[in-house]
Amino acid sequence: MPVMRTLTLMTGIVLVAACGGGGGGGAANPPTQPPPPSGNTTVSDIQGTGAASPLEGQTVTVRGQVTGDFQEGDSDERRNLGGFYLQDGPPDASFDTSDGVFVFDGDTPPRDVDVGDVVEVTGEVTEHFGETQIDASSVRVVGRGSLIPAPINLPVSGTTTNSDGDPIADLERYEGMLVEFTGTLTVTDVRELEQFGEVTLSQGGRLYQFTNGNAPDAAGYDSHKNLNARRTIVLDDGLRTRNPNEIHYLDAGGTSDYSIRSGDTLTGLVGNLRYSRGSGANGDETWRLMPTVDPVFVSANPRPGAPSIGGSIRVATFNVENFFTTIDAGQDDCGPSGIAGCRGADSPAEYTRQLDKIVTALALLDADIVGLVEIENNADASLAALVDALNARVGNGAYTYVDTGTIHDDVIKTGFIYRVATVSPTGDFALLDRSVDSRFNDARNRPALAQTFSVAATGAVFTLAINHLKSKGSPCDADGDPNLGDGQGNCNMTRTNAAAALADWLATDPTGSGDDDFMILGDLNAYNNEDPVTALTSAGLVNLLDSMTNPYSFTFDAQAGALDHAVASASMAAQVVDVIEWHINADEPELHDYNLEFGRDPTLFDASTPYRSSDHDPVVVGLDPT
Repeated sequence: MPVMRTLTLMTGIVLVAACGGGGGGGAANPPTQPPPPSGNTTVSDIQGTGAASPLEGQTVTVRGQVTGDFQEGDSDERRNLGGFYLQDGPPDASFDTSDGVFVFDGDTPPRDVDVGDVVEVTGEVTEHFGETQIDASSVRVVGRGSLIPAPINLPVSGTTTNSDGDPIADLERYEGMLVEFTGTLTVTDVRELEQFGEVTLSQGGRLYQFTNGNAPDAAGYDSHKNLNARRTIVLDDGLRTRNPNEIHYLDAGGTSDYSIRSGDTLTGLVGNLRYSRGSGANGDETWRLMPTVDPVFVSANPRPGAPSIGGSIRVATFNVENFFTTIDAGQDDCGPSGIAGCRGADSPAEYTRQLDKIVTALALLDADIVGLVEIENNADASLAALVDALNARVGNGAYTYVDTGTIHDDVIKTGFIYRVATVSPTGDFALLDRSVDSRFNDARNRPALAQTFSVAATGAVFTLAINHLKSKGSPCDADGDPNLGDGQGNCNMTRTNAAAALADWLATDPTGSGDDDFMILGDLNAYNNEDPVTALTSAGLVNLLDSMTNPYSFTFDAQAGALDHAVASASMAAQVVDVIEWHINADEPELHDYNLEFGRDPTLFDASTPYRSSDHDPVVVGLDPT
């Protein structure tokens, strides 16, 4: 009879190793387990109390149980990291040291191991992109055992920083161990699902941008980032292949039609904890859970159908993510000057896919007027292409566009399309740039476009202004507008000055409508409590998103927030029946969009649905204009 040796760790893990008998690894009669060799090293000795091993570069022999089988070339093709995770016996005296470690045995491992095998490993201790590993020269199966995962409750108590300087949860004491994240976790980002096979999860619901619900503040922003780090873990696919053929979590739900979205939930997440960048040593450096049990997601945030909203007239703003009729083959012949880099589709096939997907969204949107953002700044080809394709879908001549020609000198512009039967433009359009108000820096912000419309059924008149203010992505330090670290990002003053100028300009009735009903639409590149939005409300305007809890139209850095807005004059706000954000894009993984790069499976694309037609969600407003 084999003798059972039970080893209880301080984390609550129990290792039961069978001693005696014979046979190979995983067999019913495991081989006799000899006494530990003289000078045998424990995993906690290897891990130490710091981020790097105190034994780095030394050859060690260690014994423990296989808790995660991620070897190459075995029968489990869903988990391939070039090795396995090992966890050993009696606990050390310090809770600050991990009892798990990754054993690297390469593309052709000398010994195939299984979860539950007790193994003896000899090899050199290495640090691989921040993860402590053993580069195995010998692996010997000596028995069988079982382990209970160590529970981890988020948020953890502390944070540390990665080599990029970003805060991350301090989980060093669990590195390499078999763990279970208790409680319910929420999907808060799926941006890297295709490229790195990862899903960002958070405790306590999804993550939101700090300034979406808080006033800008440097100290508050720092606290926000640290709390987010303590709440967050990345679920990896357990592969070291970038852009894998099989996307593990795309349809990993409890129903046949499931497709993962931010806002969905997950419980009982079990696996080995790893510190690394994404597949192929790219992506963010953070703690990643390599699952040993395939997770099953709950569709807590199902895909919305066509928007349902009250009111006799429906207006919307929609950032269509660089819709260009010029194919981007790497040339610099776009923009009014003909010397700017092109964007959008990289091939005719991508162009067709992009156009079809946007038109599906526009048809379901069913708006009387749509303010479009990020269309190619050409004479009219970009607008005409959208209108022609939309009319082919919903009825010949149903829609047309406001013909502005090119606007200023940026490679992209804004524009209006409208339903001919219900509304019509009144008078000429108007543009706001620095020639009208020096506060509006048109070298950074796209000029605001205003157009007055009249309602066919009632004769009611109102003015819409579509906008695209400076992004946060590049700095404005040269303009004396630095990032103040208060959560508003780069170029906040540039956007704020433009917003103040916009409010004052519209108050002058620039289109000559003779009516004080107007609405500001578009991508302000400012979250809901940032200075540009405050500048508008301080001018007496009404932020229509304030009627929502946690509004959002975009996800960046695993945090949702409202960049796309609808802000109305007081008289116009009184005519608003309802406002919604149509969440068809921000919650969806990028692999549903029109692109075909990185060897993407083209069959993942479905032109008959609006999901991931862009990276921004449309904002839709229902009106009863008087």
